[in-house]
Amino acid sequence: MKNDGDDDVLEPPINFSMVEDGIFRSGFPQPSNFPFLKSLNLRSIIYLCPEPYPEANLEFLRSQNIRLLQFGIEGKTEPSVSILKDTILEALKILIDGRNHPVLIHCKRGKHRTGCLVGCLRKFQNWCLSSVFEEYQRFAGVKSRPTDLRFIEGFDIMLLKQCLYSIIYQYQGYGSNKRRLLYREENLQKPQTMKV
Repeated sequence: MKNDGDDDVLEPPINFSMVEDGIFRSGFPQPSNFPFLKSLNLRSIIYLCPEPYPEANLEFLRSQNIRLLQFGIEGKTEPSVSILKDTILEALKILIDGRNHPVLIHCKRGKHRTGCLVGCLRKFQNWCLSSVFEEYQRFAGVKSRPTDLRFIEGFDIMLLKQCLYSIIYQYQGYGSNKRRLLYREENLQKPQTMKV
């Protein structure tokens, strides 16, 4: 008699981890990972490789109504810092926009390109550089790249902050016809107070 219990096993992609509430990272998802990804209720995937997305993966995304946002960063060659900086900045804009959450960031193995994007996010979150590097190295392992660490260290988060300020200004503006950004509060946890 066949045990159907194996069908219920959810297998995450290689190097899968939660970055923040609603933000996940991994290596390239395989068809065996689709049930696991379905359980995350993803709204978007940030794909950091230049290669076309496989048709089986595209079909899965369509069936789940998941948006694919591709930022083609070469993996084996050292991209020019200005191209990489611009690409990471554009990916960060997508990543920090809550309308795209839950979101999965991935490249091929979930190490270098994904590590650079997450490292720049951590700088934006005011993490100390040693903690940013420790997280990068936890996923990259022995294949940690000094050029990636230098890129993360040199990434100017003020570029992203200036972009956010311009968005806020665009929506807040001046005068009586101010438009407001709408924030969803249902996912915010309110601090609990305890009586002593």
